[in-house]
Amino acid sequence: MRRTALVVGASGIGGSHVARELVTNGWTVYGLARRPAQDVAGMIPVAADLLKPESLGAALAEVNPTHVFITTWMRKDTEAENIQVNGSMVRNLLAALASKQMLRHVALVTGLKHYLGPFEAYAQSGTLPETPLRETQPRLPIENFYYAQEDEVYAAAERDRFTWSIHRPHTVIGMAVGNAMNLGTTLAVYASICKETGRVFQFPGSEAQWKGVSDVTDARMLARQLVWAADTDAARNEAFNIVNGDVFRWSWLWGRLADWFGVPAAGFSGRAQPLEAAMANDHARWRDMAQRHGLAEPDLDRLASPWHTDLDLGRPIEVMTDMAKSRKLGFSAYQATDESFFDLFSQLRAARLIP
Repeated sequence: MRRTALVVGASGIGGSHVARELVTNGWTVYGLARRPAQDVAGMIPVAADLLKPESLGAALAEVNPTHVFITTWMRKDTEAENIQVNGSMVRNLLAALASKQMLRHVALVTGLKHYLGPFEAYAQSGTLPETPLRETQPRLPIENFYYAQEDEVYAAAERDRFTWSIHRPHTVIGMAVGNAMNLGTTLAVYASICKETGRVFQFPGSEAQWKGVSDVTDARMLARQLVWAADTDAARNEAFNIVNGDVFRWSWLWGRLADWFGVPAAGFSGRAQPLEAAMANDHARWRDMAQRHGLAEPDLDRLASPWHTDLDLGRPIEVMTDMAKSRKLGFSAYQATDESFFDLFSQLRAARLIP
């Protein structure tokens, strides 16, 4: 049977890379988003709003996927709102596909907040897990919209008899514009502003993150694992961590990132120095830089998400992720983390998103 994929959130970091990986592997690929990107060759765009069941049904009337890859979410002010909205999006999507009776597998991308807690209680005392993080660790006894998304997938799978996989990346490094969680591009924009203004490239986070062991997830690695799980019988109905496969310390990596941009670097200063405050007054400066350097995106908020970078780099513990589960089942991909950043920086420059 020919495999037809519906990638939900196809304009984001994860979704766009999943769509490219599927196209490369010969799948028929539909990409769903409110404003679908047009830059993934071979992907068929589908414009739909997951919170509007009637319009969603109409948009998917002629789309008959065998596999669905859910890579999107929506941030609200409270975790209760996050649960309501993000649970509804997954529920509405799978309800719209139920009558087709074509669905064989659903992959859901969540993340390490599964172990660390939601934004409102992110990595706070009392909810800190043991590291390295493993899929066998139980859910935290607090509300979490990732749990709501998972439960919607489990309920639909039981109803419609498809298999599923859950994928939990660490911070995702990859090319996308307008993404709500984009540490790699945020650091690239911050370094570009530092070079323009003569500011020092200051590590913004905690001592634990500066000195501790960490890892990240290249978007290409995430895409490879999702496609691998869809094609691997032993991976069905399982949850998997997904990171690059190496570990690093920010005290090792930070200077390498600064060297790429040719800016002076400063490490942990004795206290956190959040990027959200450091970049709060840079919007007009970025517009000016965009005009002078001929950049494609003058809106700083479309590129940088300092609030999220502060959450990642401000954690009070080191965070690294165990990959043994998928390794034992045959997933052997690997990506050097410094090259993840350097590849992204080169792509951003080539796309005229940074000078």
